[in-house]
Amino acid sequence: MTTLFDPIQIGDISLSNRVVMAPLTRNRAVEGNCPGPLMVDYYRQRAAAGLIIAEASQISPMGQGYIDTPGIYSDAQVAAWQKVTDAVHQAGGRIVLQLWHVGRISHSSLLPEGAAPVSSSNLPSKAMTFTRNGFETVSPARALRDDEIPALIEDYRKAARNAIQAGFDGVEIHAANTYLIEQFLRDSVNDRSGPYGGSIENRARLLLEVTRAITQEIGAGRTGVRLSPMTTFGGTTALDSNPQALYGYVVEQLSPLGLAYLHVIEGETGSARDVDASTFDYDALRRLFAGAWMVNNCFTRNEALLAVESGHADLVAFGRPFISTPDLVRRLQDDLPFNELRADKLYGGGAEGYTDYPVLAA
Repeated sequence: MTTLFDPIQIGDISLSNRVVMAPLTRNRAVEGNCPGPLMVDYYRQRAAAGLIIAEASQISPMGQGYIDTPGIYSDAQVAAWQKVTDAVHQAGGRIVLQLWHVGRISHSSLLPEGAAPVSSSNLPSKAMTFTRNGFETVSPARALRDDEIPALIEDYRKAARNAIQAGFDGVEIHAANTYLIEQFLRDSVNDRSGPYGGSIENRARLLLEVTRAITQEIGAGRTGVRLSPMTTFGGTTALDSNPQALYGYVVEQLSPLGLAYLHVIEGETGSARDVDASTFDYDALRRLFAGAWMVNNCFTRNEALLAVESGHADLVAFGRPFISTPDLVRRLQDDLPFNELRADKLYGGGAEGYTDYPVLAA
């Protein structure tokens, strides 16, 4: 019987176990939106994960949505990330980088020359973001023109290439949690006409073109995709009118590409995972995909064990438990309690609540 702690090959990446550290925004980048020394320590401490998916990192200055999030578009950022990947590899780990463009979930104060955020449409969002002034309502967005989309896809391609140059084992395309790519996928946000709006095929076009560009650049075996079919991420975006058909089409189109994995958030991100199968059937979605299947969203130890042993998933990603418990894999294996999470230290700050969580004695 396959277990959570068995090795697995996902595309071109060999993993020592199936426990994945989910991408977690911590807002601790330093000048130039570069990873700093604290981030080197943070990821090194968690290198026992079968795979680390490093925090969402903007593919361009226009992709940023929150203060102090790292990027992967400048030479300085590439050099700084290299220190992180070197540390993880020296500790025996594997690490990929999540590629991010937030779309309309941004504020003009964070964008070049005070630009308006961009999205699939100019429909308003109720989202809040964190700026130098604290929490603020996101700025009104404008719809990307069709002739701007090739440059956006090129930003993704360059970001993937930069990630490999920085020593990452691969990348994950962030197509979840109501950010830019999902703003194109869902008809609750995408009201455009033309090649990127209207039908499911058109709304999925951006994700598929981005994915093909990246796989051509770095190889499909080093590329993953993250989806969240049933999340509204705090109510900032409504669900698609037919999520089963939409995400079924997306997965069918992704499957032949030979990706390293598909990472699926079950239920509402950070909240209830259970979804009535008559509303959305994740198992039906999985049957459409030929590669490694990763699940995520508040899994307990027993649920994670069962997910792999039953064949429901090949890998299980953990978020907040990895924040508080750097040696999570050992504690999962030995059924030991986790450290208590300090929720007030999640976003921004220094070492406290970041790199000072204790590990068990050897």
